[in-house]
Amino acid sequence: MTRTLYAYAFLDDLVLLYPVYALLFADTGMSLWQISSLFALWSVTAVVLEVPSGALADAVSRRLLLWIGPLFNAVGFTLWVTVPSYGAFALGFVLWGVGGALCSGSLEALVYDEMERVGAASLYPQVMGRTRAARLLGTVASMGLAGPVLALGGYPAVGAASVLACLVAAVAATRLPEHRVPGEQEGAGGGWWATLRAGLAEARGDRAVQGALLLVPAVAAVWGSLDEYVPLLIRDLGVAEATVPYLVLLVWAFVTVGSLFAGVAERLGTRGLAVLIGGAGLALAVGAGLRTPAGIALVGLAFAGFQLAEVLADVRLQHRIDDARRATLTSVASLGTELVTVAVFGGYALLGASMAHSTVFVILSVPYLVTAVVLGVRGRS
Repeated sequence: MTRTLYAYAFLDDLVLLYPVYALLFADTGMSLWQISSLFALWSVTAVVLEVPSGALADAVSRRLLLWIGPLFNAVGFTLWVTVPSYGAFALGFVLWGVGGALCSGSLEALVYDEMERVGAASLYPQVMGRTRAARLLGTVASMGLAGPVLALGGYPAVGAASVLACLVAAVAATRLPEHRVPGEQEGAGGGWWATLRAGLAEARGDRAVQGALLLVPAVAAVWGSLDEYVPLLIRDLGVAEATVPYLVLLVWAFVTVGSLFAGVAERLGTRGLAVLIGGAGLALAVGAGLRTPAGIALVGLAFAGFQLAEVLADVRLQHRIDDARRATLTSVASLGTELVTVAVFGGYALLGASMAHSTVFVILSVPYLVTAVVLGVRGRS
């Protein structure tokens, strides 16, 4: 299963439009306000559909959703390059949001259940760490290929390559194993709505589940927002424009390597996880505050720590939730991450209006230090 899983993850993020879609929008004549509204529409779609799609994944085949999701993405990307306009871009983002929501929670739930079935649930952190590394490699490959493909065939060629990757990802998803029968699981007999209600009731009634649900956005949201601003942080160092992409790749190289240590890091326990998050928070503050290329390396190291902590937070959640509602509650955690991410974007915009990017990065390291203290106290108790 793991080879197919890694291939699926790589292909799902091998979207050559990633690094150039903002250019496509601008070249089509979209204003900054219109481009920002498209990003907001994308986020709103994810927020609205996150939990309902998770409940759907607990009521039907998760593998089915994993291969349908990339097809929504493919249709959206096709619209972008064949009829470029604000309406097409907006519909494309909605379709991309639908595709992402269908797969969010479904993949983690399917992998955990299949590994638990063969008695290998203890390897889940290692497998998901490698899965995230495969996704990051797909993103990095997209960055490297987008330029040459754009030069050769323009946006239609970049769009065609992105659509092809989505189609191959859908084919790969059909090869993932799934032995679970939704209708035979407790809570699934009443269909999608009953599954959603049962999942939310579990979240309300179990404090251990609540803590695990809160930890996911506490770890994932801030750094997941800051990564969008890394190029701006680097450019403020005064380096040549041509150097910026290389330093961005350096950051993501750290993140990719960090994902591979998830299996080993699971042995840390609660207090060890607190030290990991606190150490990464300090590295983020110091690295951003240095305002040097060496500081950017520290930011990359901090992001690697956060990525690792994010995998471990997901592991803690999977260990605490019931199989019949696994995708529902995983999506609840993802919803929390989406909501906090939107708040971080707003906070960054407010702070960035009067402060340097490095200062904003330092300020936004504070939530991680608070999270580390809370976890450390719980670990002692």
